[in-house]
Amino acid sequence: MRAVVLHEHGGPENLVYEENFPDPTPRPGDVIVKVKATSLNYHDIFTRNGMPGIKIDMPMICGLDVAGEIAELGSDVTEWSVGDRVLIDPRNRVEGGLVGETIHGGLAEFCCAPDHQLVRIPDDVSFAQAASLPVAYGTAHRMMMTLGKISANEKCLILGASGGVGTGCVMLAKMAGAEVVVCASSEDKLERLKGYGADHGINYIDSAFEKEVWSLYGKPNRRNFEGGVDMVVNFTGGDTWAPSLKAMKRGARMMTCGATAGYDPKTDIRYIWTFELQLLGSNSWERSDLVQLMDYIQDGKMKPAIDRVFPLPEAREALRLLEDREVFGKVVIEP
Repeated sequence: MRAVVLHEHGGPENLVYEENFPDPTPRPGDVIVKVKATSLNYHDIFTRNGMPGIKIDMPMICGLDVAGEIAELGSDVTEWSVGDRVLIDPRNRVEGGLVGETIHGGLAEFCCAPDHQLVRIPDDVSFAQAASLPVAYGTAHRMMMTLGKISANEKCLILGASGGVGTGCVMLAKMAGAEVVVCASSEDKLERLKGYGADHGINYIDSAFEKEVWSLYGKPNRRNFEGGVDMVVNFTGGDTWAPSLKAMKRGARMMTCGATAGYDPKTDIRYIWTFELQLLGSNSWERSDLVQLMDYIQDGKMKPAIDRVFPLPEAREALRLLEDREVFGKVVIEP
């Protein structure tokens, strides 16, 4: 089969397009999915580069988010049929492991996975939309809705808003009825975010975002609960962490699910106790998040932001664009 294969960790040149990679063979309980779409995530970049403490058997096919049609059933598979439209949940919650890391992923014509990882795709949801969901939108849904419980009339600041997780957070916050402030690195991205419902945009390259929040809502006051925002979504960390605390009203909550700009930021904990701030971590997603998201799409409440669609031989270039932050929302590969 055709596939984009990683033989050793390193830069983009280590992703090699091959036309004769061995076809997968199903074990009992497995299914073979003919890949119709797979979306890229920063985790694919981390896998390509190599992550401390995580050993990956080579060669490996990256691509966590996989959608397609069942092409073959292993023995003992009774609840699925050839031709069923399915999304592969990247997380194996039975044996452990992750698609594109412990088993071959979606940058190929076919992908093999246990049948318990399958989620049925409704007819009104496209393969590209389904493939956009797990890592980015699943993470956003668990963080914003399940744990963060964003609600109507709350003020929400979202950093890193133009990526996959960020656009998902914007849509979910607006769905809940919140007032949304987004941060991005260009005016073009800010305009596109307003097209998805963002109420205010801040170019963090040109100005200090916490001061822009003060100009909108007032500087947070620890005595009267006025000023600042009710929720900050910060999965960038690094230099954005300390200013984020200064944008939060008394009793506000900070939601985080990652640290793309640095995992060890300086923190002035006086803000945490003085303003009674809540710091809430969110890790990954659950199957129920994926089912709910597909219901949103089917009901017309959400449309994933897909920037570009590439053929399989151009997967290396697609991943470069993601790594260089030249995309808005999701990048999809269609083999």
